[in-house]
Amino acid sequence: MVGSVHKGELMAHYRTAWISDLHLGTRGCQAGAVLDFLREHDFDTLYLVGDIIDIWALKRGIYWPQEHNDVIQKLLRKSRKGTHLVYIPGNHDEFIHNFLGQFGDIHIQKHAIHETADGRKILIIHGHELDTVIQNIGWLAHLGDLGYKILLELNGVINFFRRLAGHDYWSLSAYVKNEVKNVVSFISGFEEAVVRYAEDYKVDGVMCGHIHRAAIHKIRGTEYYNTGDWVENCTALLEDYTGQISLVQFEPSVKPKTSESRVEELVEA
Repeated sequence: MVGSVHKGELMAHYRTAWISDLHLGTRGCQAGAVLDFLREHDFDTLYLVGDIIDIWALKRGIYWPQEHNDVIQKLLRKSRKGTHLVYIPGNHDEFIHNFLGQFGDIHIQKHAIHETADGRKILIIHGHELDTVIQNIGWLAHLGDLGYKILLELNGVINFFRRLAGHDYWSLSAYVKNEVKNVVSFISGFEEAVVRYAEDYKVDGVMCGHIHRAAIHKIRGTEYYNTGDWVENCTALLEDYTGQISLVQFEPSVKPKTSESRVEELVEA
């Protein structure tokens, strides 16, 4: 099930939510859309499925506008108000792997097994564990990440002029990924690898992020879920109180950043 969410809808409460690949600390992060989603939805449990903070990008240069601070504060506020917050680190925030355990109201785990309201068990991982480029050719992964960031920068320029012309948001980076046959082949192979990995855990399904391609489908009888991202697609997965999991998509923010929103600052520990 796929639905669209529009800014201004009333607060909705769900049993569980999963989001990943926010890439806070990059200019491509749709922090405004993340904030809208968190303001308009509440959850018993919220899984952060990796690449929440982009340390790779921050090592190249500090970029941390106030909106990115606001996302962190909003997540912490939800945990203080009773949301069970589970953080599963990815490859861009891999340093957090050194701090597995409970920190206040936040649980940091290598992976998790979630039981839905109707009794199904779902393995939750970020997914970089099954990416052969990430695991075996680290420098190539960083080079590809840099090229991807350039495409995201072009997204901002293109959509500034599209907005002036009265057109809707359009993602150049998503278009390039969809049109390159090798990328399509990689995604198919990645999904197969994730499902094979999950079979060892004797679960009914597996959920991941990493590849920025939201999905819900079955592979050889195993349910495959991908949370998508908050750079190009602004997607999340939500579980209601019957156990049904649905995919929702938020509207990306295309408003130009003001000089105040470009203030660069580090989050204090």
